[in-house]
Amino acid sequence: MAEAESVAADGAADVVGRLKRRIIDHALPLWSTVGWDGTAGGFVDRLHQDGTADNAAPRRIMVQARQIYCYAKAAQMGWYPEGRAIALKGLDYLLAKAKAPDGRPGFVFSLTPDGGVHDPLRDTYGHAFVLLALATAYGLDQDAQIRAEIDALLSFLDTQLRSPHGGFHEGLPPSMPRRQNPQMHLFEAMIACFDATHDLSFQNRAGDFFALFLANLYDKQMHTLGEYFEEDWSKIPPVSVEPGHLAEWVWLLKGFERITGCPTGRPRGELLASALRYRDATGCLIDEGDTEGNIRRHTRRLWPQSELAKAWIAQAESGEAGAADEARAALVLLERHYFSHPVRGGWYDQFDREGRSLVTTIPASSFYHVLCAVTEAEQVLG
Repeated sequence: MAEAESVAADGAADVVGRLKRRIIDHALPLWSTVGWDGTAGGFVDRLHQDGTADNAAPRRIMVQARQIYCYAKAAQMGWYPEGRAIALKGLDYLLAKAKAPDGRPGFVFSLTPDGGVHDPLRDTYGHAFVLLALATAYGLDQDAQIRAEIDALLSFLDTQLRSPHGGFHEGLPPSMPRRQNPQMHLFEAMIACFDATHDLSFQNRAGDFFALFLANLYDKQMHTLGEYFEEDWSKIPPVSVEPGHLAEWVWLLKGFERITGCPTGRPRGELLASALRYRDATGCLIDEGDTEGNIRRHTRRLWPQSELAKAWIAQAESGEAGAADEARAALVLLERHYFSHPVRGGWYDQFDREGRSLVTTIPASSFYHVLCAVTEAEQVLG
């Protein structure tokens, strides 16, 4: 009874509704007006502390793709009807400016504010988000041209970036160390592509990443996930653990189970239990630990908190007792610590162990994490 009273006192009962209204009333309008460059086109990478656009910052393709996802998803949910037009405008910019502007296949890593090439690297992590954006946009209208872009991007990944050791290289040119992070987001993109197209080939592609997870990424003894690997996926000691990624995999494994029927309950439970070891006095996840459960960095970014909420939402969807309350409690922490920013529709990105803000700008990249957590919460928790 005391626990239920505590949850009610924290405002957890209606936290999903509050966050939904915050996104609809403030975040979506802010990032499509101030957050869009009306002169040169494209979403800005970040806002200044006072909520004005940082028009001088390079435009990372990952951010363009994440914002397209946000507006397409908001339109799909019926939250923001104008989101469809904003998403498609962003997609037009992305394809016109970032796809093979130097005559070589693939998308460049970043653009200058006026739409030129800033960094020509073909980054696998960035391509994962382009694929996610294309899948979400395709889900709106089943547009044949968008489907053709999906297929072209898959061909680029298969012919230019696939590694003989499994998974995909870091990018073109290839670099070391290999990271689990691009593989994780390609896994996410394949699940999204299946949801948008119902093409069974995406089940198989997602299955390749699930196999990589089981064989190389997931430590079945320690119930953790490494971040950095050699070319052949052997671990690089000392192993770095990012608890936000442990939580993110919980949600993704539930998505894989949903589209394939393949049971993932055991690794989900193990990963979530491991992630919960890395919380500080606030109850928030810290940024980095080791495999023993010790904290390496006492800083705490926004995105791991949204991923912890999504992990609990996944467990609630599976019927785990108490998981829905834990999900709401995680969303309350997100709201309390990160959304108390004076700019309406903005957020704090990272704090130190004393609770001091470490990042003066408001990064656009966080919106994807926030919007995904709240849309999942509405669909599963109601």
